[in-house]
Amino acid sequence: MEIIFLGTSSAVHSKERNHPSIALKAFGDVMLFDCGEGTQRQILSTNVSPMKISKIFITHFHGDHILGLPGLLQSMSLHGRESKLTIYGPHGLDKVINAIYSLGYCAIEFPIEYIEIDSGIVEESDEYVITCQKVKHNVPCLAYSIEEKKKPRFLREKAIELGVPVGPAFGKLHNGQEVEIDGKIIKPEQVLGEPRKGIKITYSGDTRPCEELIQLAKDSTVLIHESTFISKDSSNAEEHAHSTSTEAAYIAKESNCKELILTHISTRYGPEYGKIMLSEAQEIFENTKLANDFLEIKLQ
Repeated sequence: MEIIFLGTSSAVHSKERNHPSIALKAFGDVMLFDCGEGTQRQILSTNVSPMKISKIFITHFHGDHILGLPGLLQSMSLHGRESKLTIYGPHGLDKVINAIYSLGYCAIEFPIEYIEIDSGIVEESDEYVITCQKVKHNVPCLAYSIEEKKKPRFLREKAIELGVPVGPAFGKLHNGQEVEIDGKIIKPEQVLGEPRKGIKITYSGDTRPCEELIQLAKDSTVLIHESTFISKDSSNAEEHAHSTSTEAAYIAKESNCKELILTHISTRYGPEYGKIMLSEAQEIFENTKLANDFLEIKLQ
C-alpha cells in the first residue's frame, strides 16, 4: 500500500500546502479521499494516474474538500476516460454531482456512480473492507477506515502430516476449500492458523475528538488525523469544530494506533509552528509525523 498526500492545508491554501486530498494505491486500485481545489494539478507531481482512480471518498461538503472535483472529472473526460468512477459521500452528494454537471458547458462522457452513505460498511471485497463513521464537525462529516483482509497462516507441516501432497491442494485449502485425499476429506480449518491482522488506515476528515472516531480507528496501522490548530488555539478549534495537535494525539493513543500523521494544517501558522505542532503531539503519542504535500508513506 502507498499513501500519497496531495494536499495538507485546511480551508485556505498556501504556496506550501494545497487543499486536502489523499491518494491511496492499494489492491491494484487507486482511491482518492477528498478532492480539494487544485488536486488534479498536485497529482501531476506524483506517480498517481488520475485515469486509474476508481473510487473517490468525500468526508463532507465544505469547499476545501470538494472544489477539485469539477476540474478532475472534466479532465478525465477530456482524456477519453470510459471506465466507471464511483463517488461516495454523506447525504446530499447527489446535489453536489448535479451542481458539477450544471457548471458551464460541462461534458462528462463516462459513467459516474454516486453513493450516499451513513455509518457502517461502505464496500467489501475478498481483499479489504472500507468502513465509515459519522464524526463531530459543524456539518455532516464522515471518517473512513480501510482494512486489509489477511488470510490465516497456512500450516504446511500439518497439511503434509495429514497426507496432503505439496501442490494445488495447498492453495485450495488456503483459500477455504475442502480437498479430498485418498478418499479422506481435509477441511481448511485443519490446516489454517489464527487469522492474521492486515494493514488498517483510518482518515479522520474534519472533526472534534469523539468516541466514534476512537472506535473506528481502533488498532489502526496509520491514523491520519486533522490537526488544524496548535494547543494554544484550542478555543478556536472548539469554535470551528476542529482538533488541535494534542487532541489528535489523544485519539491515536486511545485507539491504540501504531502511527499518527497530522494533516489539515491551518495556514495561519508559518513553518516554525510545524515543530511546535509535532512536539505537542509527540509528548502524548511519540510515533507522530507531520504531513507535507507529496509525503509518501509505504506500508507492507
